[in-house]
Amino acid sequence: MSLQRSSSVAVNSGQLYEGEFSSGERAILLRLAHESILSALEGREIPLDPPTKHLAELRGAFATLYLGSELRGCVGYVFPVNSVYRAVADTARAAAFEDARFRPVTLPEASQLEIELSILSPPQPISIEAIEIGRHGLLISLAGNRGLLLPQVPTEHNWDRITFLEQTCRKAGLPLDAWKNGATIEAFTAEVFGEKHPE
Repeated sequence: MSLQRSSSVAVNSGQLYEGEFSSGERAILLRLAHESILSALEGREIPLDPPTKHLAELRGAFATLYLGSELRGCVGYVFPVNSVYRAVADTARAAAFEDARFRPVTLPEASQLEIELSILSPPQPISIEAIEIGRHGLLISLAGNRGLLLPQVPTEHNWDRITFLEQTCRKAGLPLDAWKNGATIEAFTAEVFGEKHPE
């Protein structure tokens, strides 16, 4: 499992591709994210067996934490190496305690956190013309370097398609024009929901 931190903040999820997860499933996953952080602070284990077949599907996921209006952590992984249920638990804990940009979340803070989840589809190769701002996230890789930006990032910054490609290359530590000079370009969608931007 390769966890990646992200500095992205989300916009209204209505602008994104969504609809796969029911309101009940979203509530289960958000409760799980909170409980995974709290249980770590309290030194206890929680069951991580998916409660439904749908939540047992393998997916990538990102968990973004906010304290008030401030980003408090964002960590995830794009590749589907764990169930949705386990991925949410793992990334919520990692965002709380392993994002090197922030000190670990404390017990008093845990009850005040607002959590937003991004559940990702598997990345697939995509042509430049097919990239849709607000729908697709990008994964660009070349020579062992890899950069990822979630679908909400270009919408938040009002980027066009070329700027989105360039900034994903920058995230990978590659030249801005690597996307047209041999880099592999893959796209994914994300269903984004949470407490920070309720529908």
